[in-house]
Amino acid sequence: MNTDRMKKYAIGFSMTLSVLTVNGQQAASTNYSLQQAIDYAYKNSPNYLNAESDVLMAKYKRKEVIGIAMPQISTSVDFKDFLEIPTSLLPGQIFGGLPGTFIPVKFGTKYQASAGASASLLVFSADYLIGLKATKEYISLMNINVTRTKTETVSSVSKAYYSVLVNKERIKLLDANITKLEKLLNDTKAFNKQGFVEQIDVDRLEVAFNNLTTEKQKIERLVSLSENLLKFQMGYTGKENFILTDSLTISENVEPIDVLKYDVSKRSEYQMLETQQRLNAINLKRMQFGYLPSLIAYGSMSYSGQRNQFDFFDRTKAWFPTALIGGTLSLNLFDGLQRHYKIQQVKIDYKKGDNNLKNLQLAIELETASAFVNYNNATSSLQIQKRNLNLAKNIYTVSQKKYEQGVGSNLEVINAQASLKESETNYFNAIYDMLVYKIDYQKATGTLVK
Repeated sequence: MNTDRMKKYAIGFSMTLSVLTVNGQQAASTNYSLQQAIDYAYKNSPNYLNAESDVLMAKYKRKEVIGIAMPQISTSVDFKDFLEIPTSLLPGQIFGGLPGTFIPVKFGTKYQASAGASASLLVFSADYLIGLKATKEYISLMNINVTRTKTETVSSVSKAYYSVLVNKERIKLLDANITKLEKLLNDTKAFNKQGFVEQIDVDRLEVAFNNLTTEKQKIERLVSLSENLLKFQMGYTGKENFILTDSLTISENVEPIDVLKYDVSKRSEYQMLETQQRLNAINLKRMQFGYLPSLIAYGSMSYSGQRNQFDFFDRTKAWFPTALIGGTLSLNLFDGLQRHYKIQQVKIDYKKGDNNLKNLQLAIELETASAFVNYNNATSSLQIQKRNLNLAKNIYTVSQKKYEQGVGSNLEVINAQASLKESETNYFNAIYDMLVYKIDYQKATGTLVK
């Protein structure tokens, strides 16, 4: 095979491999909007999955308690092979012996078997009735916990998502600045070679260019870290390319909130504590009703057989039945005042629950007021930083044109570029703060998850 043909085959193989690689990368990419990232977290976040599992477990627990009031039926089969038949002692005087003497006698058969069934039914128990009500409240508590976990999931995923978007936007602006500064640096080098500018002007621009390049590398690493944090919050374990489809669009009319409105009852934490307080009340009632009696009905039916030969399957041989029904009424008349002091302890728990509710309400009010102030400050800061960024862009553009026309200094351009970079950093920090404080405000007012 000649050399030219080998080159053609090599080029064709390389092109085919490149196409397959590109297609494979496209197929391995995974796109996520913010809502898709949140939905993914609902299905894969361990914390959220555990919260849902707790609801299912609470439902099974209620069914278990319901089963206590259903008939309890059991069966048993017993078989005995007496290697030595038990010996009984009979008074000797029955058979003409002296008083005080005994005659050993063996009664029974070598083989004995019995089979039977028994059933019981809980007719009345105050503990059971109160406990059944408690399981219903417990299910409610676990459902509220799901809502609380959902709120935490939305908050953490949204903040991580916004962090990635902000850092990627910062990279875009850094790329644009690097391109502009690189062109200016190359032009200045050319002017230096022609003797129009000094070497110090080149050095200043090169230092600024190197600083921008280093800043970009830092942000790129920060993007990677932010993506890993987002994956962690989502419960994401895939190896595909992770692409975020939402853009960082901020409305020009972002305004502060005029009136603080909130309702503590919308907060899942408050709802959980209210439910816990209802459980405390149920527990108090359970202890108080413990003085009432409980009634259990029962019955059993069994058959027994006794044989000297192992012929229990012979239908002609007799089996002897035993049957009974009965009931047990239990009433604790005196327990050394144990239950009385247990009731006092439960009453104290209930009072502590009221105090915890009050304390949580105060904490929610403080958290909401703080979130209200932080969000309003963030919106005001965003507006100011937006104006500062526009001014910094204009200053940089003017200083660059003045330098190109020979009426401005190199140092003025570098200062304008540093001011622009600082304004861009402040602007994106203000965007992130506004988005985060908005989430915190919605979370504090109980409106983050509908």
